[in-house]
Amino acid sequence: MTEQIRSLTAEKIEQARSEGRTAFIGYLPAGYPTIEDSIEAAVQLGNNGADIIEIGLPYSDPVMDGEVIQKATAQALDNGFRVADVFHIVKEVTSRTDAAVVIMTYWNLVDRMGVDEFARRFAEAGGAGLVTPDLVPEEASEWFGASDKYGLDRIFLTAPSSPEERVKRTVESCRGFVYAVSIMGITGARSAVSDAAERVVQRAHAAGAPRVCVGLGISEPEHVTEIGSYADGAIVGTALVTALRDGGPEAVGEITRRLVSGAVTN
Repeated sequence: MTEQIRSLTAEKIEQARSEGRTAFIGYLPAGYPTIEDSIEAAVQLGNNGADIIEIGLPYSDPVMDGEVIQKATAQALDNGFRVADVFHIVKEVTSRTDAAVVIMTYWNLVDRMGVDEFARRFAEAGGAGLVTPDLVPEEASEWFGASDKYGLDRIFLTAPSSPEERVKRTVESCRGFVYAVSIMGITGARSAVSDAAERVVQRAHAAGAPRVCVGLGISEPEHVTEIGSYADGAIVGTALVTALRDGGPEAVGEITRRLVSGAVTN
């Protein structure tokens, strides 16, 4: 794993580890239901126990997102959200919380703005790194250069279907942590975490990853506890977006506190 450059997400995960708990990573879409509400929701997330905040960039063809997140990002786009708005959101959130802030984005949005410009503006706003679900390391040379130039983390995904060589390449290319997809398919809260999750994490650790975090399907404190027995962090998205939809930013703070209660492992 690439670690020479300071990694904010690695520091947050290691801090959680030193405190005897699983790192908690929360996802919220940028601009949903409004830009200001998305800022307030992310601040609630960061100030109620999230170590890392993952801001999702709305995209017109979100192939990995489940229905709840698809509807939220569609509403943000309908309201006029533009990619450049995310830098204002990140700057506000990083100035009001201690959490590291990453952006999850489909690569076309970064490419369209220009990889160097996107990375520069994101770093200037206080951002920590990018989660890139549809970018593979073999096609990421421009991102390698920009992320090194601006000191940003590179977070690639590994899945149950990933062949051994791809797992190894992914681990070598990441800086911060590896994002382990616990199930095949789209995002969404589920009643139980897939048993494939542990195998995905074990394979990444075996390939040399010091930090592996699990996403997709986490909706209860018990899920966070379960994941903490073998992974370094738990990533929650749909449950938080549902809370924001139904109860506003304060509800995000409430569910974050509840979910984080499952993060103590020692």
